[in-house]
Amino acid sequence: MADRAMELQSEHLEQIGMYVRGNLGAWFREANLDRDMELRERTIRVEEELKTQRELMREGFALMEKRFEQVDKRFEQVDKRFEQVDKRFESVDKRFESMDKRFADLIHYMDKRFEQFDKRFESMQHNMDKRFESMDKRFDDLQRSIRNGQWFIGLLVTFVMAASTAVQVFL
Repeated sequence: MADRAMELQSEHLEQIGMYVRGNLGAWFREANLDRDMELRERTIRVEEELKTQRELMREGFALMEKRFEQVDKRFEQVDKRFEQVDKRFESVDKRFESMDKRFADLIHYMDKRFEQFDKRFESMQHNMDKRFESMDKRFDDLQRSIRNGQWFIGLLVTFVMAASTAVQVFL
């Protein structure tokens, strides 16, 4: 009777083994499909977030471009004002040419003042050029840091995905 119980158990074990062998592949495929779906969903979410970040960056650059255009317009207005001032000074010069010698000294004095003004203007222009160069450098640094941030986010996402995969494999 004890041998009979052993035989049934062995038979049952063989039947269980056959059942497990027959269904093990299907079970693994179902588990992998679930994990693949999760990974695909995560990848899609990450891609959507990257797309959103890219759009925000484009908007920021567009706003910066608008600001630069406004600054350019302001400089054009300043240039027009300087042109108007130059025209006025030319007409003053013509009037002074028609006057006698005592006004010649006054013109000479005014010419010196205009030279000082030109020097100041050139100095201001030089300072503005330096500022624009520093702004260009800052924008280059900003672009570099954004690229580095993108790499960091990519690496972080890769690490998180690898860690979650590892956790799923070991669980």
